[in-house]
Amino acid sequence: MSNKSVVIIPARYASTRLPRKLLLNETGKPLIQYTYEAALKARLPELVLVACDHAEILTAVEHFGGTVLMTNPNAQSGTDRVAEVAANMEQVDIVVNVQGDEPEIAGESIDHVIRLLIDHPRAATATLATPIRNQQQLEDPACVKVVFDHHQRALYFSRSVIPHPRSGITTELLQREPPLFYQHIGLYAYRRDFLLSLTQLPQSPPEKIENLEQLRVLHYGFEIIVGVVNEPTFGIDTPEDYQRFVKKITTNNSLTTNK
Repeated sequence: MSNKSVVIIPARYASTRLPRKLLLNETGKPLIQYTYEAALKARLPELVLVACDHAEILTAVEHFGGTVLMTNPNAQSGTDRVAEVAANMEQVDIVVNVQGDEPEIAGESIDHVIRLLIDHPRAATATLATPIRNQQQLEDPACVKVVFDHHQRALYFSRSVIPHPRSGITTELLQREPPLFYQHIGLYAYRRDFLLSLTQLPQSPPEKIENLEQLRVLHYGFEIIVGVVNEPTFGIDTPEDYQRFVKKITTNNSLTTNK
């Protein structure tokens, strides 16, 4: 097998909490451009491509010189959008799904999930996690948690605290080594054939309850390998998230200019 890999960035125009977020450009560049340029820093993929659902995103990506395809605007999820594009890539072995609202994704993280699939031939999917050391973050339903076995195989993902301490959450538990609690990072590498079959499977009951697509993979008995990294990435979901990102970019640009 050649292990040829590509990155596909699903880009949805509508967003309930932050309308048109991928096109926001207070920094002088649309958000989707930051994600695209971050993905280009990965060394293993042969292509980075945006799969969009709206002409404005298509135009924005073309404007900054990115590779982009229009996909079905009625796709149910980003995974379905990625699969739609991957279906026409018969020479590709591994497809990496990078969320469009992850402008600070590390190229090393993308390479990491690709290597995980290469090194674990039985796994259908690879993803990442990072330790949680803060109780507020641990209890936040927006922070998806994951537990995995000593072979790095995912056991479950949840918006609830997992594992759930019977006697309560303590500082000692949060600081324990090796860590007890892990945040799931929403970056996935799929074997292409599996990705195409996954989108044909019915949603599982746990997936519907938690609103977490990855639970479908586990429900039907497929293996997800979890790699651990020390630096989490933070997606842009709310106006506050975006303003923090704008402030960071503005500060970094100012420091660079004043050097």
